[in-house]
Amino acid sequence: MKVAKKKKNNKKKSHIPFRLNLLFFIVFLLFSTLILRLAYLQIVRAEEYKAEVERTEQTTITGSVPRGEIFDANLNKLVGNEARHTITYTRGSNVPAAQMASVAYELAEYIDMPHTTSFEVDRQFDLSERDLKDFFIARNQEEVRDRLNDDEQKLSGSKSYSAMLEKVEESEILSYEERELDAAIIFKKMNAAYSLSTVNIKNQDVTESEIARVSENLDKFPGVDTGTDWARYYPEGDMLSSILGVVTSEDQGVPESELKTYLAKGYSRNDRVGKSYLESEYETVLSGTKSRIETETNTNGDIINQIQQYSGQKGDNLILTMDIDFQETVEEIAIDSLDQRQGLNNSIYIAAMDPSNGDVLAMTGKEIDKGEVKDITYGVFNHNFNMGSSIKGATVLSAYMDGVLNSSNNVIVDQPLNIKGSNSISSVFNRYGAEPVNDIMA
Repeated sequence: MKVAKKKKNNKKKSHIPFRLNLLFFIVFLLFSTLILRLAYLQIVRAEEYKAEVERTEQTTITGSVPRGEIFDANLNKLVGNEARHTITYTRGSNVPAAQMASVAYELAEYIDMPHTTSFEVDRQFDLSERDLKDFFIARNQEEVRDRLNDDEQKLSGSKSYSAMLEKVEESEILSYEERELDAAIIFKKMNAAYSLSTVNIKNQDVTESEIARVSENLDKFPGVDTGTDWARYYPEGDMLSSILGVVTSEDQGVPESELKTYLAKGYSRNDRVGKSYLESEYETVLSGTKSRIETETNTNGDIINQIQQYSGQKGDNLILTMDIDFQETVEEIAIDSLDQRQGLNNSIYIAAMDPSNGDVLAMTGKEIDKGEVKDITYGVFNHNFNMGSSIKGATVLSAYMDGVLNSSNNVIVDQPLNIKGSNSISSVFNRYGAEPVNDIMA
């Protein structure tokens, strides 16, 4: 008798474990979340994020204007401004050194930059060894950084840069060709500019050809532009040069001792200001009002647009009370007097003033230095001397006013004074004898 077999379960059991199903479900949820998030970003907030990426910033920067000029009482020009072509650079807010070095190298193909390195002369050079190394690092940052050892790689900031400077070989900068040296000095000027400030790359001996070539290729040079600059000149030569004063250069900028004062007044660090005498004393009159330029920068800090809001106003002119024709006469008198000088005199100072109001009509100071006459007009109010024989006139006048001297009693015997324990004291013209001297001779 056959035994009935148990019915087989026709349902097949799943061979996929529960944990794997759970994993698939989690992955599905994550992908769904990611898709929903991307949809939210690209559809719901697309315009907002696009605006953020394309966001720009508006910043107002200022530009220099010509200083006021200086005239004499008859409006003869003593100090004027000479217009010059200039090639400028405005630095963006986050421009890296490598980008500036690249622009400098490209620009060096279009302009000639006179230069002297510290390897050629000991003084008055344009490019120091440090300047050349700065340019080399800016163009070869990764290469120089790879030269650092493990400990130096951990350094940061100025210490890291100092270590990189040590890794630049002298032979690498001595091998620079002319274009690289031109680029190095351009980079030096660019690197001196702080964020959103403008500096002159070249404002002396800029040719029409250089202006034309640069202007045609401005799209290759971010931040570079062409324009007009000014420089002081003196139509009357050295006349009154020592009291007219001088203006600082762009490299010198505002004096360090007065930096906070100038910055509080709206000056920039590289502004040209009066450094001495009249240029300094009348700085507020001569400086003028700066131009204002609305500058638009993108999120990288690059300048993408500039609009001039205010063209600025030239400084006011300064008119002196002096007359240059009279000044020339007084200077001739001073020089003639020095030519006929006697004794130890080697300088002369003259000031002619209007007694009714105190106006200075002429002023000069001349000194013989190594056989040549030198202008030292500032000595009229800056130099001081022991009174010496100049007091004699006042003493004699006082004696006449008090009745101590008269026309028949005005002679004193001049002779050396011998005081025990001291050297003999005598007049220059009478060292040893005894000579009667009246008031006129004295």
